[in-house]
Amino acid sequence: MTQRYVLALDQGTTSTRCIVFDRHARLVGLAQRAHRQRYPRSGWVEQDAMEIWRTVERIVPAALRDAGITVEQVAAIGIANQRETTVVWDRETGVPVRPAIVWQDIRTEELVERLRKAPGAHRITELSGLPLATYFAAPRLRWLLDHVDGLRARAERGEVLFGTMESWLIWNLTGIHVTDVTNAGRTLLMNLATRQWDEELVRFFDIPRAMLPRIEPSTGDFGTARTVAPGVRIGAALGDQHAALFGQTCFAPGETECTYGTGGFLMMNTGADLIRSEHGLLTTIGYQVGPDPVYALEGPIAVTGSLVQWVRDIVGLIATAPEIETLANTVDDNGGCYLVPAFSGLYAPHWRSDARGLLIGLTSYVTKGHLARAVLEATAWQTRDVVEAMNADAGLRAQSLRVAGGMAANNLLMQIIADVLGVPVMRPLVTETVSLGAAYAAGLAVGYWPDLQGLRRNWRVAAQWVPQADRSVRDEEYERWQRAVQLSVGWARPAGGAST
Repeated sequence: MTQRYVLALDQGTTSTRCIVFDRHARLVGLAQRAHRQRYPRSGWVEQDAMEIWRTVERIVPAALRDAGITVEQVAAIGIANQRETTVVWDRETGVPVRPAIVWQDIRTEELVERLRKAPGAHRITELSGLPLATYFAAPRLRWLLDHVDGLRARAERGEVLFGTMESWLIWNLTGIHVTDVTNAGRTLLMNLATRQWDEELVRFFDIPRAMLPRIEPSTGDFGTARTVAPGVRIGAALGDQHAALFGQTCFAPGETECTYGTGGFLMMNTGADLIRSEHGLLTTIGYQVGPDPVYALEGPIAVTGSLVQWVRDIVGLIATAPEIETLANTVDDNGGCYLVPAFSGLYAPHWRSDARGLLIGLTSYVTKGHLARAVLEATAWQTRDVVEAMNADAGLRAQSLRVAGGMAANNLLMQIIADVLGVPVMRPLVTETVSLGAAYAAGLAVGYWPDLQGLRRNWRVAAQWVPQADRSVRDEEYERWQRAVQLSVGWARPAGGAST
């Protein structure tokens, strides 16, 4: 019998990769290609959606060649994607009307401030589970409708379509305009309880319904590919962090994972309970397999890996990213200095778009090693901020943290996080957890894997770090971190203006 495989498309912020997995969740083929980020103005971040699609056209055949298989051996395709990045394209030609607006983009600050004062704004979090913020897709879509000549009229006539990146890729693969609950739930337009577009939210943001995709569970039938992998079923679509939760097999309430990439994204499974956060987190759908969703609490951190890139490329403290660990290992502590990387504000649990980066506690004693240590500790302290909020909201305590992403390769950082949280930190054998989660979900949809327990058996620990530091010392340091965070807020606020 010919062996079959599952293919994962992981459309990320800076690159897109295609990975082929076998039944034992082993990576047997890989292709990856970067795409450009554009910064046309301060606070603007854009991508060429056509460039991303052309990348997919190249990497899928390349991954199949790398695996030594044919498209006929692919059982299903799963898609994971950067969330909130917004694309609007012509229904007939498939050409985007403007460059995609990336999730990091903050051009909608003024619009969001205006909407906060509009009637009905208080209902947004109740209905969507999310705060009104520049982070999400609806303000970006509204901005496009307001700033592209004739776009609103075309949208009302059904001539243009909106989607986040999974919708864009599925449409190009199959011609079907569809999204899943995890991505729809990041727009500010979906009702978290009904898992459908909410009429009140759609009216509030003034979005024409004709341009919105159909919402489906995370696994199912998203159509059959007509190109790139013709004849193969698209079995799953999930936002990247939801795919990571799934790939880490966090299937029980309280199980928590974090993917450390450009930013950091922590997610805690809360089961069937829709817990509305009172501590600055996002209430979201973790995933939906079958008729009922699994909910989650999420805490996004804007800057983690990108802080190391900044120290390398802008400051010049290191020549390569791995050097940050070597340099930080030359000292035993941060020398009293703290770095708050609020380059474009703070995300969870603070949600302060008026915060800006801050380096404090400098003395003549502080060396390059101490600065490198402060860079790593910034990720650890932000992680603790989110985990403390999760524990308070969920009435659960995270007993461990499963980690993945590029920064999870930094052993010193993983030990610092274990010390800061006071719980074990575990890195799995397969670190491509976003891609693996997409593959798992697609495989479940077509019966390639039988059930969730079968997926659990594939999960293996590659490395584990247990707390070693004195807890009272870490608590004192955490108090100083919190003071530094408070000092960082308000910098971007106009004189006499209100904070966000």
